[in-house]
Amino acid sequence: MTGAVPRVHGLEAGHQQPGCRAPTSAGPWEKPTVEEALESGSRTVSRRYLSSLKNKLSSGAWRKSYQPGTCPGSGTQEPEEKKIVLELLETEQAYVARLHLLDQVFFQELLKEARSSKAFPEDVVRLIFSNISSIYQFHSQFFLPELQRRLDDWTTTPRIGDVIQKLAPFLKMYSEYVKNFERAIELLATWTDKSPPFQEVITRIQSSEASASLTLQHHMLEPVQRIPRYELLLKEYVQKLPGQAPDLADAQKALDMIFSAAQHSNAAITEMERLQELWDVYQRLGLEDDIVDPSNTLLREGPVLKISFRRSGPMERYLFLFNNMLLYCVPRVIQVGAHFQVRTRIDVAGMKVRELTDAEFPHSFLVSGKQRTLELRARSQEEMISWLQACQAAIDQIEKRNETFKAAVQSPEGDPQEQELQSMELGLRAPQWVRDKMVTMCMRCQEPFNALTRRRHHCRACGYVVCARCSDYRAELKYDANRPNRVCLDCYTFLTGNVLPEEKEDKRRGILEKGAVAGSEQSLICSFLQLLGDKWGKSGPRGWCVIPRDDPLVLYVYAAPQDMRAHTSIPLLGYQVTTGPQADPRVFQLQQSGQLYTFKAESEELKGRWVKAMERAASGWIPGGPNDKDLSD
Repeated sequence: MTGAVPRVHGLEAGHQQPGCRAPTSAGPWEKPTVEEALESGSRTVSRRYLSSLKNKLSSGAWRKSYQPGTCPGSGTQEPEEKKIVLELLETEQAYVARLHLLDQVFFQELLKEARSSKAFPEDVVRLIFSNISSIYQFHSQFFLPELQRRLDDWTTTPRIGDVIQKLAPFLKMYSEYVKNFERAIELLATWTDKSPPFQEVITRIQSSEASASLTLQHHMLEPVQRIPRYELLLKEYVQKLPGQAPDLADAQKALDMIFSAAQHSNAAITEMERLQELWDVYQRLGLEDDIVDPSNTLLREGPVLKISFRRSGPMERYLFLFNNMLLYCVPRVIQVGAHFQVRTRIDVAGMKVRELTDAEFPHSFLVSGKQRTLELRARSQEEMISWLQACQAAIDQIEKRNETFKAAVQSPEGDPQEQELQSMELGLRAPQWVRDKMVTMCMRCQEPFNALTRRRHHCRACGYVVCARCSDYRAELKYDANRPNRVCLDCYTFLTGNVLPEEKEDKRRGILEKGAVAGSEQSLICSFLQLLGDKWGKSGPRGWCVIPRDDPLVLYVYAAPQDMRAHTSIPLLGYQVTTGPQADPRVFQLQQSGQLYTFKAESEELKGRWVKAMERAASGWIPGGPNDKDLSD
């Protein structure tokens, strides 16, 4: 950890040079206006803030209104490129302070409260803050000190391109944080409403001086904004460098590395705007449970006229077109709370639209879906064409995704983008099941199937063929009226947000999941035995047999000594151990209630040791300590 962390009174406050006046113009890192604060509320980030933020990031308007090193009376004029490096250092110091607030204050205080009160799960806190600890440690322990040293030695080493390039391998940390950002904001809002202790901790920290009266959501935007700021500063730095500067090549290479990572941050800000607009629409619709879904995208909304066969005139209606459904609504007379009442929901999948030629009702079009067929009239020809194009685009996108899903099923390890599209639909519609005969092993753990110990099951969310252990979870699926269904662990984590503890995973190990290598090192006896007779099926003719010291009443049979799972286990208690046919003195058998297993050792001496070990286990003998004599080779 670094030493003292600078106190910052905004999302990105720079250090003030001695003798310089503080900048007067506000940036997106500073405290928002009263209007923005009222609009954002206690838990949400305002759309006005997000829009202004994205514009400022794109235009460079977030830059301070003063340039470091140019204050009156400061002495000699600094080179332009050094001024930019100074600005980079100052903003990095402020950024590390904000990361300290997120990781060491918000994150740690919420974890402490979760452990002490048990009012909310620790896993929820970890999911909200994602990998913020790794980001904080990297910037505080490596990048900021390295940048400070380089600036201190600027006279002898006037370059930062090589330092910025060292940041590139760690940019994947930001990719993980940005991808988790939408989910983190949703979890934060949910648990703030659900858990008073959770809300109390956040409110207490937000009211502190270090938080500068800004919400946790504002602070959580800092890592999302940071990479675009690196890009803008580095771009200007490259422009200010002289043509023969020794740092020009390294700086340009560093800029190229930063550019690709900046796209992810801009996408996250756009996603936040989409969620805010979507929430406003859901509020106007009355927040009906079967409609509210944060994964939806609003494509178009507007008034239309319903053509009625019973009435002479058309009736006013309102349409909301989402990526997966068209809502046909009636405006409420008294608009308190919800502004519209949903009359019909038409799934885009299977929907068709076309223009109607009706002299009595110009600008009319037909919407035909599985649930209902509507004849509607737009206010103008242009508006009608716009509705037809929007609906058809949504239909085409659904059909394209369906084709993608089929390709993903035929090749489970196909294009990552196809798998991402499929995950977006998890639980929303019934998946296409992978046929049993197409796979020979579990599509999650890659363990081979067999008829007795590892049978085939289907995950009802993704359609994969999985084993019982990998699908021993239940999650509510929207396409099945939110009823609990069997799902695999990956889909369970995605749909519920719950993370299965490691100790729980260990408890769920199957009876055959005892490693052969460990069994060999700590066994009463172990060796290869030939497996005779039809009882063994395809597992013969030879198996690595082990009676473990920690499970002395069970015989485990493996295909090879290095296997981590046995293909057969035999509880030996109560079995009779008999010699086999006189023709071969190396053969012996286990027999009980019609069950018969036949083995053949490599020598009579080895057979004798196996018979003695099995007789002990069959009688219930358990070794008293680690010094008991074993019978292994």
